[in-house]
Amino acid sequence: MTVAATNPATPAGERIDYASTLSPRTKALVLAGVMMGLFLAALDQTIVATALPRIVGELHGMELFAWTSTSYLLASTTMVPIYGKLSDSFGRKTVILAGIGIFLLGSVLCGFAGSMLALVIFRGVQGIGAAAITSTAFAVPADLFAPAERARYQGIFGTVFAASSIIGPILGGVLTDEVGWRWVFFINLPLGAIAVAFIVAKMPRLHSGLTSRVDWLGALTLIVATVPLLLTLRGDRPLGAWLSPEVLGMLGVSLVGLVSFILVERQNPNAIIPFALFQNRVFTLVILTSVCTGAAFFAALLFLSIFAVNSLGATAREAGMALMPLTAAVVLTSLFTARIVSRTGRYKIVIVTGLVLLCVGLFLLRTLTVESTLWGIGVRTFIFGCGLGPVMPMLTLSIQNAVPPHQVGTATAGRQFFQQLGQAMGSAVFGIILTSTLAHALVDTLGPVRAEAPAAMHAQFDRWFDPERLRSGGVVQESPGEGQRSAGDRIADEVRAAYEARRREPSADADALAREEAQALAVVRAGEQAVRVSFARAVTRVYDWCLPLALCALLLALLTREIPLRKGNAPAPAPAGD
Repeated sequence: MTVAATNPATPAGERIDYASTLSPRTKALVLAGVMMGLFLAALDQTIVATALPRIVGELHGMELFAWTSTSYLLASTTMVPIYGKLSDSFGRKTVILAGIGIFLLGSVLCGFAGSMLALVIFRGVQGIGAAAITSTAFAVPADLFAPAERARYQGIFGTVFAASSIIGPILGGVLTDEVGWRWVFFINLPLGAIAVAFIVAKMPRLHSGLTSRVDWLGALTLIVATVPLLLTLRGDRPLGAWLSPEVLGMLGVSLVGLVSFILVERQNPNAIIPFALFQNRVFTLVILTSVCTGAAFFAALLFLSIFAVNSLGATAREAGMALMPLTAAVVLTSLFTARIVSRTGRYKIVIVTGLVLLCVGLFLLRTLTVESTLWGIGVRTFIFGCGLGPVMPMLTLSIQNAVPPHQVGTATAGRQFFQQLGQAMGSAVFGIILTSTLAHALVDTLGPVRAEAPAAMHAQFDRWFDPERLRSGGVVQESPGEGQRSAGDRIADEVRAAYEARRREPSADADALAREEAQALAVVRAGEQAVRVSFARAVTRVYDWCLPLALCALLLALLTREIPLRKGNAPAPAPAGD
């Protein structure tokens, strides 16, 4: 049974085939404008992250630090499938222009924010706009090119995110240091103006020509199902807090929203995410693959900097540089494999090969120790990036090729939604694994060091190496006026100052104090090394769990049927069972 043949949501009308009616020059200009808009949304995350320490220092709201990203992710994830449906109903041009407008409004409001709470709210406004940009941008190549030609353009779109990860931190640092952190938001205005100029001047409506109603009740129930769930998915939440009334209440609300969404959408011919799509085996398997890969790769990137800083003693800048090979690999492989798919029409082998390399990269990341180097991290992340680069754009291509053309926007946004949902769930689950493993590792590694220390030092040792403080702050932190220093460095300075004061006492025994000081410093260094080992053990345990998830994604990809890429954008019925 095919989706195209049985889906009651298929509206009557004649679809516009822009792939055959637009000139190559017009297509290129449209793509330039859309890519500029996509770059705008992708750049925002990395450029803001660089400025956050300065922002917190000025606005004073450390307790809301994480919410500056959470509110953005919450809004963008929730709205993605809604915008996907809207773009199928009203046209890509209308939705992407509205998204850029909302995003720029949020940017201006963020730039003028007078408090951390205001910044968190305005970042949510940015997220609402970003969702429209990203969900629409990845569907535009499906309107402009037939599936057989589409691969190279999906690959180019994938490189936009990689480029933003390079440019964002550099530009954010320069703007923050030279003209102030508010300009990391104001810089969006000229970039957005260029994108709008391209889109308004050259982009047609990119409307399917088919009519359908917007399912606002479905959109509301989707928001009720998604928002409480995402609010509870915090990796820094203690294990016991997951059973608190607050969390259980939020999950209960989310469950009610999910049940309501299913009841509303099951028989709705204009559903936000048509249930008939899940009858398409390719769509379902790609969605599941996206959830697994989203969780695996996001966790790998999220915790790698924790390892570099807290296990190897790298600075934040050095940790960022260690990820540069990954970015280079993503750019190179996404472009290279896109050309291969364009020439051969075979995309499944690219997805499978990419997932194999991704699994190899995760396996190698499991082998990291405190003896590893930043160069070693770079080699591992390069292999990981070689797998990641081709997978994401080709998954988008495969799902677009498997659904009717009038549902491309909905299907593309659906894949993006479930991938981001996988990222959120992965960060929460792997965050729990990290914190619980770290708690046990700190007890195991610090216990022998404490036992070797003189009894007189036990109280000080417990204060220096408090597990709760180490779990929340790590080994390396920023010290005002001193730059980045390790906990061991600061404790050693404290020990030296204390013994220097004792040496100035009239009855001081210099030789005895020197021996005591050397012993105390040795305990400090041993304690710091134990903490570094603990962080290494905790992060590699995360990779132990990431690897099976990536292997599941590989298995799902192997089970996914490859449908020959269509030569045109006219609807083509899928084989029975797909």
